[in-house]
Amino acid sequence: MLKGAFQDFNRLRQVTTIAARYGFADLFERSGISKLIGKKIEPENETETRRGSIARRFRAMLDELGPSFVKLGQVLSTRADLLPPEFIQELACLQDNAAPLPIALIREQIESSFQKKTEELFSSIETEPLAAASIAQVHRAKTHDGDEVVVKVQRPGIAQNIDADLSILYYLAKAMEAVIEETGLYTLSGIVEEFDKAIHEELNFLNEAQNIEIFFENHKGRDKVRIPRVYRELTSTTVLTMESIPGQKLSKARLSQTEKTALAHLAIEEAFYQLFEDGLFHGDPHPGNLLVLDGPQLALIDFGLVGKMTKPMQETLVNLVLAVSLKDAGSVARLLYRMGEPTERTNLLGFRDDIEHIFSSHTLASLAELSAKHLLNDLMSLAIKYRIRIPKEYAVLCRAAITTEGILRTLHPDMNVSEMVLPYAKKILAERYDMSHFQESGMRTLFRLSTSINEVPLQLSQILLDLEAGKFSVSINAEQFACQNQNIRSLGAVIFSGLCTCGFIIGSFILFASTPWEFNGIPILGIIGMAVAGFVSLVSGLWYFSRGGTFKLSLKRFFRPRP
Repeated sequence: MLKGAFQDFNRLRQVTTIAARYGFADLFERSGISKLIGKKIEPENETETRRGSIARRFRAMLDELGPSFVKLGQVLSTRADLLPPEFIQELACLQDNAAPLPIALIREQIESSFQKKTEELFSSIETEPLAAASIAQVHRAKTHDGDEVVVKVQRPGIAQNIDADLSILYYLAKAMEAVIEETGLYTLSGIVEEFDKAIHEELNFLNEAQNIEIFFENHKGRDKVRIPRVYRELTSTTVLTMESIPGQKLSKARLSQTEKTALAHLAIEEAFYQLFEDGLFHGDPHPGNLLVLDGPQLALIDFGLVGKMTKPMQETLVNLVLAVSLKDAGSVARLLYRMGEPTERTNLLGFRDDIEHIFSSHTLASLAELSAKHLLNDLMSLAIKYRIRIPKEYAVLCRAAITTEGILRTLHPDMNVSEMVLPYAKKILAERYDMSHFQESGMRTLFRLSTSINEVPLQLSQILLDLEAGKFSVSINAEQFACQNQNIRSLGAVIFSGLCTCGFIIGSFILFASTPWEFNGIPILGIIGMAVAGFVSLVSGLWYFSRGGTFKLSLKRFFRPRP
């Protein structure tokens, strides 16, 4: 335990030193972390690490801090609702590469996971890895049945290293929240908690195996898209064995224009299937995660990040797409408000006017001219402005939509988006307004209404009886009240300390004048009173300033472009 504490302390010093080198020393100085580590964090002079934009330096800092922080950056790159677009673009460039481990360590990890010799599990494993990342390493292998497979093996000790960095991240988040002004919509601790959950889900390979199996079942009968099969008997929490699909990555494939056009139609068809039929979509469909096969066909790989859409979310999304296509700012405002979680009362009229301004700035004549990247970024920024918290699923969907749009425009630059989307939109509308659907939804509505009607008299009777007996009460729970209560308590403590200090000072002067008790000509009681007054004043001052009672540090300057 003591060794771990020293390691965490040294890691904290390393983090603060690297952060200072990239120009973020003020945050650690203001949060009091420099006092903890016993070292004043001085910003360095203008060096190569401090040149360039804030976003670029932030990305470079995470890259230097190591695997845990690189993963944090990759998670943040999917959250356009958390950071400005330039940060999202920079963090999307983070490469999760690592030096490959020797095959002997990989074999040890496999044997430790299954409690069997590697030779009992596989007939052969290639020595050279296909890919080496911070969390796992991928090797080609062959089963005893002769099947070509891909084995993803977790790096030994990576879970312990990430847990150690997470404890530091939690501490840094708590310390920063005391001195950063822009908190409330998303707290730093909440972001770290979300990252904690996401990284531990990724560390458990059984979660990814389940995602692949669901995708595999959903794609039965879709001949143009392939999903690798999972070998459950060769899969554990730290080892994932999948079918090896021969194909070229889309980013490296040489294709004719006819093949590109066919793949563009196939990609958008696949996206609509995932969103509006499967309810489970690939969260990171970049060209490196798409394989091109003969046909042409597409194969999806790397299912570490997926998003889930419920039926209500799908209906809301369809309405939003239609509202955007019709440039109906009022409907878009109401739908975004319904999709998100407002942290305070939202001015829907102002929200609608700003959305109309976005539409006019994009000058949309048709869906063919629509740029999903810029439009979604503007809508996300607007949600932040009106303090509407966007659920994670929608944020991941925005990232996937922007990535898919980039792929489509690369494959088919002259494509007409409206022509490609129109058949799927018609299909969705036809299914939505089908009479059988109306009958089902109508029956559900009538059932809910009848249940409510039956419950209302009983609820009214309960309220009237409580009023008659004097037991009726209204409970109000608001974060602002709790904050104000805490501020009042802090103010009371400071005032009480001030009164005590004044009392000791006045009493000391009275003792100076009236009490002849002296030692070598020094009035002892008066000196003691002044010392107590000074001590009380010092303690109350330290307590007040350590709790962030002074002005907080604004992060706005970190988001301004660097001249």
